Amino acid sequence: MIGLSRFEVQDIFREYGVEYRRNHKLPLYQCKAMSAIENCRTSALGGHIDECNSCGHIRISYNSCRNRHCPKCQSLAKEKWLEERKKDLLPVGYFHIVFTIPSELNAIALVNSKKVYSLFFKAVSETLLELAKDTKYLGAEIGFTTILHTWGQNLMYHPHIHCIVPSGGLSLDNTRWINSKKDFFIPIKVLSRKFRGKFLAYFKQAYYNNEFKLVNTIEELSQKHIFLCWINELYSKEWVIYSKAPFKSAEFVLEYLGRYTHRVAISNNRIVNVQNGLVTFKWRDYKDNNKQKFMTLKVDEFIRRFLMHILPYNFVKIRHYGIISNRNRNTKLKKCKILLGVYSERNIDFLKKLSVQELLMKLTGVDLSKCPCCKKGEMNHKEKLEPKICSPPLNKKQKN
Repeated sequence: MIGLSRFEVQDIFREYGVEYRRNHKLPLYQCKAMSAIENCRTSALGGHIDECNSCGHIRISYNSCRNRHCPKCQSLAKEKWLEERKKDLLPVGYFHIVFTIPSELNAIALVNSKKVYSLFFKAVSETLLELAKDTKYLGAEIGFTTILHTWGQNLMYHPHIHCIVPSGGLSLDNTRWINSKKDFFIPIKVLSRKFRGKFLAYFKQAYYNNEFKLVNTIEELSQKHIFLCWINELYSKEWVIYSKAPFKSAEFVLEYLGRYTHRVAISNNRIVNVQNGLVTFKWRDYKDNNKQKFMTLKVDEFIRRFLMHILPYNFVKIRHYGIISNRNRNTKLKKCKILLGVYSERNIDFLKKLSVQELLMKLTGVDLSKCPCCKKGEMNHKEKLEPKICSPPLNKKQKN
């Protein structure tokens, strides 16, 4: 058995990861993610020693891996991200829309993940932006945040994009704010068919440009007549899109976003047991009245499912569009705040960045500068601990 009373993905990787990599040919980005999780907050990555200036208490802290797939590293990253998002909030309701691609596309997406995910984002964003500008529905420019997830509760492959959309937008002449209807401003069937048409159009274009790698179980799609039959079946299906009623307040939006933005395929608190080469974890079966169940997998299968959700290098999984995109934040978003009566220079000053220590205080309620032993002295940096392994620098985009 691994551990005493708590089980973590790190424990599983450290115990079985070497053998798994030896028996399976993995892409480099998956190997590096596994290695980062194995070494997170251990002496392998180095750290520092703090000493109390009153009682002499010593505290050793090891560095985190900061990998976006590590279950240990997401709480602080999430808080930093949510602090940044405060300045984007508007005093209106927000809708939660979820776009899903049919399971028939899963085999291609697994082999060509970066390309398929990019098409997914493109089709979703253009669908929402174009339909919102149509005067038949809203006649305004909207803004929204999109978040890619690739897993279901049982760790199986299930790519879908969460969209958080304000209930309204900026008029096309930039002079007024237009509120949407209470139950979303675009009929779901219209949304679904527009999205299906856009995605498959871009998908066919990529296919004819030979941008997909077609191997193993999907090799037969390289024959054009088989591909056309297959794509026609996808056109004939109704694609699933989910819409939820608006949130009560902008603050609730942030709380809700926090559940999705920096989530990994499985959190450590869902792992119940690791023993005799088997992993047992909790999951919710949404098809069975959201019941909590337990699933037991062989370690190799657990690792395989986890690795399916490691994203390619430099792929940004959280994106902002329309009036809250980076190039519009200081112009169109500012205009919306003025129109809604919530913009002031004082608000901008108030939303200063919190320090790491302040964020940790917010997360844990513990002031890490104070000595945990005597409760009076301050912990001062005493010594730096050098890493025992050479770890490649983390690209900034990998953190998103």
